[in-house]
Amino acid sequence: MTVDRMPRTPREKYGEELRLRRIAAGFTQERLSEVIVCSPTLISHYESGRRLPKPDDARRIDQALGTDGFFERWLEDLESKYNHYFAAVAELEQQATLIQQFALSLVPGVFQTESYASALFRAYRPTYTAEELEEFLVIRMKRRRILEGPKPPAVWTLLDESVLHRRVGSAQVIAEQLHKIADMAEAGRLRLHVLPYDAGAHALQQSLLTLMSFEDSAPVAYVEGFLSGNLMDDPSLVAASHTAYALALSDALSHQKSLALVRAAAEDHAHAEQ
Repeated sequence: MTVDRMPRTPREKYGEELRLRRIAAGFTQERLSEVIVCSPTLISHYESGRRLPKPDDARRIDQALGTDGFFERWLEDLESKYNHYFAAVAELEQQATLIQQFALSLVPGVFQTESYASALFRAYRPTYTAEELEEFLVIRMKRRRILEGPKPPAVWTLLDESVLHRRVGSAQVIAEQLHKIADMAEAGRLRLHVLPYDAGAHALQQSLLTLMSFEDSAPVAYVEGFLSGNLMDDPSLVAASHTAYALALSDALSHQKSLALVRAAAEDHAHAEQ
């Protein structure tokens, strides 16, 4: 027998209230999705607290359910500190049971050391205050908590070889960063694979990709570009993303060979500093 647990987080409470109001109004998830023009899967994510509607969607929900702006107003209290295109992803990765990532040029944010993240921020922002840098680092470092909980997700990390050679910060910074990834792989916290240069063209050469799977909900895929991101829950797009990941993974080095290559790159950077 399955026992429903009470919603705990503000987002879960928002989702539970949406579910109750939807049922009271006589709407199925499918019918509500038709009214606000989205997929039923997205309504399911709203009601589980995994995602929040955009303001326009919240407005349409209020109109459909006759809730007089209730969900749009409540949404203002749940704003994220992340960029608008990444906020939902940051929430979802905390609930995922499996995260599969591909990084084209940078170490994925969830693995970044403070020094590496700081160097990135300084490159992104030609002018900044000490307070802005501190806030960025606090937010970035909090993401690492998903790997430190009692039930962390299984994580597969696929890195293009260029990630190993791009010197973000000093040689010491990138060396420490690569050793950290290798340490996590050796400790069994992530499955590590590298796509070497000699693999040539591959299925993920155009984009960063993150795939997330959940215990009781449909999987999603996320791609990111400059000041933009696209979180996909359409089954056909998610399936195509999984296929591309599998194709790229088939061209990658084994876990052990990848680990050795990451260690060697870290040592090369460390020796360059001397």
